[in-house]
Parts: sequence; structure tokens; C-alpha cells
Amino acid sequence: MKSLRLIAVSGIAASVAVGAAACSSSGSSTPAAAPTSSPAASSSSKAMASGAGSSASAMSDFGPACSSVPKTGAGSFTGMAAAPVATAASANPVLSTLVTAVKKAGLVDTLNAANGITVFAPDNSAFAKISPSTLDSVLANKSELTKILTYHVVSGRYTPAELASGKTFKTLEGGTVTTAMSGGTYTVNGAAVVCGNVQTANATVYIIGSVLMPK
Repeated sequence: MKSLRLIAVSGIAASVAVGAAACSSSGSSTPAAAPTSSPAASSSSKAMASGAGSSASAMSDFGPACSSVPKTGAGSFTGMAAAPVATAASANPVLSTLVTAVKKAGLVDTLNAANGITVFAPDNSAFAKISPSTLDSVLANKSELTKILTYHVVSGRYTPAELASGKTFKTLEGGTVTTAMSGGTYTVNGAAVVCGNVQTANATVYIIGSVLMPK
């Protein structure tokens, strides 16, 4: 019985000490340091809270190439959010080669009219990895060009958290793409996302550094 009473007294003393420490801490004039996290990790945690298929999450865009996007005007993140995806991309100089390809394939109206899609959009540097002769040949072949471009589009609007989970998505072309996240970098079929979670009126866009090729 004595040992039980000693344990009880010790527990009460410990509780009082903890409470006193908490009161002292809350009265301190120096705020606690906020936890730090990488932009990608912060984006992922916010995306989990936003839920699947969200048309616009509370999180912001992320990735090294985002700094190349205009700060103001129709091609800025704010400007793109107000326009359907093909129109929004046409105002962004980072995506000018892609826009040329979309126009040649006759997909502007199709993409603008889509109701909730995710687009993996190759930037200009992605197309620059393709030899000029091959690129010219593809741009001149509407059927092949359409197949390649629609391989970059999936139905539904997906958050970074959903992409990070390593899912496989069926594309408009009919094939599949697989996403992943490792070391803070998001990838689609191995192609790095260089600027992600860009919102347009009807799509969520992930700008990627390579052109995806369907089988």
C-alpha cells in the first residue's frame, strides 16, 4: 500500500511540474520555432487534406521551373487559373512548343472543353531534347502527333499527394502512365515534374522536362 501511495504522489508531482512548465512556456515572449519542411513535402501534406479530384487545392505550385513562369498577366499562375487549359498554356512562354503542337493536332477545342483533366505538359526544354528532324516529322503527322499529345492527358484532376502514391493512370490515348515521388521529386514515367500543381479553369497541369512516348 505504501508503494502505491508513493507512486500516486510521484505521478501528481510530475503532472504539476508539467503543467507549470506549460504555463511558463505559454507566457514566454519568444514564440516557438515553426517546423521546417521542403516545398514538395508541404505541398503533399496540403494535398492530402484537399481530397481526390479537387479542382483547386489550397496549395501552391512547386518546382524549379516555376520561376520561369511570368509573374503577371495571362501567362502567370493567376492568369492561367482563369482560362481553360489550352488557352491558358498559349499565354505561357514556357509551353510555346507544346501549344504549337496542340494547334497542329487540332486539339485546342477538345482540351478547352474537357471537364476536369490532369495534363502532363512538356516544356520547351523537353521538346528541345528531340532532334529537329524528328520533331518536324512528328509535327507534320497529325495522327501520330494526336496520339502523343493525348498520352499526356488523364481524366480527373489529381493532387501531388495522389501522384506521389505511385499510381497508374489511363490516358486519353488509351495507354497508361505511372507517377511516383522520390527524394522530393515527382515523376511521370520517369520524367521529372519541373513545375507542378498549376491550376487552370478546367485542368491541373504538371509541367514536365521530357516528352512522354506511348508504346
